[in-house]
Amino acid sequence: MTTTAKTVAVLGAGTMGSGIATVIARGGHRTLLFDVDEDGLSRGIASVHGFFDRSVSLGKLDAATAKDAKSRLVGVTSLSDLAPAEVVVEAVYEDLAVKKDLFGRLDDIVSPSTLFHTNTSTLSVTGIASGSRLPERVVGTHYCNPAPLMKLVEVAHGRHTADWAHKATLDFLGSVGKTTVVTKDRPGFIVNRFLIPWENRCIAALESGLGTKESIDTAVTGALGHPMGPFRLLDVVGLDIHQQVATRLYEQLRDPRFFPPPMVERMVAAGDLGRKAGRGFYAYDDTRLFGS
Repeated sequence: MTTTAKTVAVLGAGTMGSGIATVIARGGHRTLLFDVDEDGLSRGIASVHGFFDRSVSLGKLDAATAKDAKSRLVGVTSLSDLAPAEVVVEAVYEDLAVKKDLFGRLDDIVSPSTLFHTNTSTLSVTGIASGSRLPERVVGTHYCNPAPLMKLVEVAHGRHTADWAHKATLDFLGSVGKTTVVTKDRPGFIVNRFLIPWENRCIAALESGLGTKESIDTAVTGALGHPMGPFRLLDVVGLDIHQQVATRLYEQLRDPRFFPPPMVERMVAAGDLGRKAGRGFYAYDDTRLFGS
């Protein structure tokens, strides 16, 4: 997809980080996947490899292309290993202090021209950018989950984001096959402002007995044209992630539509997190993300 291969660092090897690493490696870039936890890093790399293997088994990717993509992925546990990075994509836990600290530490490691991308839709891009001495290079890039399958990335500027960083970001995202929309640096951006209240309403409808998970999913796909029903989607995203995002948006906006229904807390407490746990609203024999 890309004509000029870059070295790209992805910070965080969890569900989102490994998904973004999959996108970037598939797009032709050398991908450094960073995590301080070696076991977590191993799981992240296995997730990326599993996605490519699954894609081959489904006939959606040829074996040679998958092999090349996997060869572009390198796991690292030291920030100093990220020195060659031309783009940094931060995809760690939604904690402002952690994100600011990472960007501040990277200031002394990577080139001043390195782009800093933060994958968030609940925290202020401006706030995260303040951790860097060069906030003009920081751009919000919210990859829709699951990142390897969803084409859209929301792009948001911080208060001091430079025009060159904006253009370079759009060019880079285009190189990995993403469709972009530009939005304001506001809680939830566009997608989660609409999606989270809607998902909460679907969960509340299920909890009240309005329909079964199957009937609600079928109604949404059959009548509204969505490719996936809300409960299948929540299982892919993860109930813990939904809870974190919904709670964070409620704390900032104080709109009760964003507060997760009681069923979410019970499911998270029970470990019924969705596909990655083998059970959520539905049960799964295969916890890997389907290939593309």
